[in-house]
Amino acid sequence: MIRAFLTVFSGTLASRLLGFARDSLLAALLGAGAVADAFLLAFQLVNVVRRLLAEGGLNAALVPAWLRVREADGALAAAAFAGRVLGTVSSALIAASILIGLVIPLVIMALAPGFAGHETLDFAVNTARLMLPYLAFAGPVTVMMGLLNAQGRFALAAFSPLLFNIALIGVAAALLGWRQDAGPAALILAATVGIAGLLQLSILVLRGGNIAKPLRISFDKEMRGFLGRAIPGMIASSAPQWLMVAGAIIASTSPSAVSWLYFANRLLELPLGIVGVAMGTVLIPEMTRAVRSADRTAIAHAESRGLELAVGLALPSMLGLIVLSYPIVKTLFEHGAFTAADSAATAQALVWLALGLPAHVLVKALSPAFYAREDTVTPLLAALKAIAVAIVSGVLLGHWFGAAGIAAAIALGAWSNAFSLIRAGAATFGFSIDAAAYRRLPRIFESALAMGALLWLATGFVPFAGMHAVAQVIALLILIAVAIAVYGLFLALLGVTGWREVVNAIRQNRAA
Repeated sequence: MIRAFLTVFSGTLASRLLGFARDSLLAALLGAGAVADAFLLAFQLVNVVRRLLAEGGLNAALVPAWLRVREADGALAAAAFAGRVLGTVSSALIAASILIGLVIPLVIMALAPGFAGHETLDFAVNTARLMLPYLAFAGPVTVMMGLLNAQGRFALAAFSPLLFNIALIGVAAALLGWRQDAGPAALILAATVGIAGLLQLSILVLRGGNIAKPLRISFDKEMRGFLGRAIPGMIASSAPQWLMVAGAIIASTSPSAVSWLYFANRLLELPLGIVGVAMGTVLIPEMTRAVRSADRTAIAHAESRGLELAVGLALPSMLGLIVLSYPIVKTLFEHGAFTAADSAATAQALVWLALGLPAHVLVKALSPAFYAREDTVTPLLAALKAIAVAIVSGVLLGHWFGAAGIAAAIALGAWSNAFSLIRAGAATFGFSIDAAAYRRLPRIFESALAMGALLWLATGFVPFAGMHAVAQVIALLILIAVAIAVYGLFLALLGVTGWREVVNAIRQNRAA
């Protein structure tokens, strides 16, 4: 499992780093005004669909179903089942794209009621329409990636999303070079989104092989049952994005607040994406096999290692983002149209969003235990409750504290989601944690707290406010590298893990 995790980890890390480059160019090109709010709201809708489908959501239902068909009826039946899923999901999303295109003004009004009566609403509608072709490509991309993950071919699925960011980076860099105004630039970027989706689909089709054939559209009993399990899981797996949508709905009444929350959340998505996507992609197949074989030892091993990875990566990431919130935002985004005031507001929102990071990752670690048992309803109910908590608290906290209050409400929603899953799991099947996890988890907490304290002390000696841009980047990279090294040192000193153990785990997975 460690080897597969590291493969997905590497692909997701590369994608998220390219995402940072993309968003840095977007910030410089669009700033944080009305045009940025409109574009980012529409882009956030596309991102919700991307993650609703691609980042673990469809896998939650597709992987167990595909494995069950292959084990019961063989490889040919599994390929035929995959062909029906691919054809049905693709046709459904094409129809959904057409329908959404017809009612897109109503969709934007629902997502951003604060835009009503302003030019921002019309611009958001136009940019959203230009992005809609992406939805037609998202379906087959998602199914192809899920099937590759089920077959253990993690590398192609993990690295194909890089094409999406590369296309947007190239266009955004060209627009900056041509010094385009924010309005026309945003429309060109919106049109590029669909082209980027086509590039991603092309590489999967060319390199993925015949993993889904023959291609058919079917709404028979088996397919209806699959979709009935898939849709709740897809919604539940995208809880972080739905919470951000809830935040955007509230933030739309405040100028620039949508942009501040978007850029703050993008920083949160680096650790969330690396840990959460890898956990959801790798742990679901591992947990499914363990549950199907009724191997309690394998179940306890999968759950324990998943929890250790989630806590071990999310907790230091949370502390690092809180301590380095302003330096990171200033270094990445404060260029061109993105001002110092925008940096301060974004950094403040990031601090509160980061408090919800362990909860988001914990949900990613806990959900596979439900999905492996083909229970997608419980995570869905937990996600819906979390969205309600975020909206109610966001209205109150947003009124009192602005964008920072909305960010705090999103974090509260994330913790509501995590606690709901813990209670439900404990009441139904019970979580199995082995002795090694009980020993390691407290030491992981101690190591992360020690790292956070030393990082906080170190930042006091680095005057980011008066530094040149290149010096800021170097200082920030040094601080991050030192923090990682310190954390790794404490983990080794406390006997949690070391490089030798990681290498041995990779070798064992390769031999298996």
